Amino acid sequence: MLYLNADHIREIGIHWEELTDVISNATTALHQEDYAQPIKPYLRYGDPKNRIIAMPAYVGGQSPLAGIKWIASFPGNIYQNKLRAHSVTILNEHDSGIPLCVINTATISGIRTAAVSGVILKKYLANRKDDQQFTVGIIGFGPIGRMHLSMVTAILGDRIDRVLLYDINGVDLTTVDPAVKDKVAVANSWQECYSTADIFITCTVSAAPYVDLPPVKSSLQLNVSLRDYKVEMVRHMDVVVVDDWEEVCRQNTDIENMHKVMGLEKTDTLSIADVVCNDALKGQKEGVVMFNPMGMAIYDIAVGGHYYQQALHRNVGVVVPD
Repeated sequence: MLYLNADHIREIGIHWEELTDVISNATTALHQEDYAQPIKPYLRYGDPKNRIIAMPAYVGGQSPLAGIKWIASFPGNIYQNKLRAHSVTILNEHDSGIPLCVINTATISGIRTAAVSGVILKKYLANRKDDQQFTVGIIGFGPIGRMHLSMVTAILGDRIDRVLLYDINGVDLTTVDPAVKDKVAVANSWQECYSTADIFITCTVSAAPYVDLPPVKSSLQLNVSLRDYKVEMVRHMDVVVVDDWEEVCRQNTDIENMHKVMGLEKTDTLSIADVVCNDALKGQKEGVVMFNPMGMAIYDIAVGGHYYQQALHRNVGVVVPD
């Protein structure tokens, strides 16, 4: 069995075009119902903000694989100089169940999260002019926020006009890629970050929603942290996309609250499979698009499988004896 940690993942590298292809291929398997993914259970004890989540899945297609991600999210860690999230992913051979690889790092989870956002971003961009410039706003600049900046930098390239960052705990600009640093500025408030953003990304650990202003016309709202928008904001969203309705409409997410208070139904939304496999955003040039991803285990297994294959090819990692 192969063991990979954060250093091994960094050695292999993060290549966003490859990773968005991995997510698109997994979405095709989802669309073709060549997958298995039970609703993930949340283990809670003590402080109700904390949770450890089990995410088992099988994803078919050209490189079928099974496995599970076990991820702990303790938001208060950030105030103790600890990472908020810790995870271990185990990959199993699909037709025998034999464990193939253990990936011991939350980095893989962050990569998956940003790669899924990247797939939606690319579909959004397909409806925009090739020379259009974009202002990007990111609220929350921890590991997930930094991962999203890396992703949008790679996908947008010279189409980035500027990037506004805001974090309630401050922004460390030394973590910003020098290649885009001249386009990056720190906003004084989330409102400043939000009010001019063509592409707005929430990467916070917010326990309660606060976004209550109309979004920029024709913008993309990547609601990654899922607990930032007040329920009334659904009125400003022309298209609401989810990864999986049953997963995201629970656990006090914005989608669940919009469902309970504003009457948002599954039939009012598109799934990521609709967007990727049926091109459901085609022609959506004027409306505001909001994406709400709870996080699907099939994507974790697919991304983990990608790094496992890369590790074998490059002779990276540690072989653990039975």
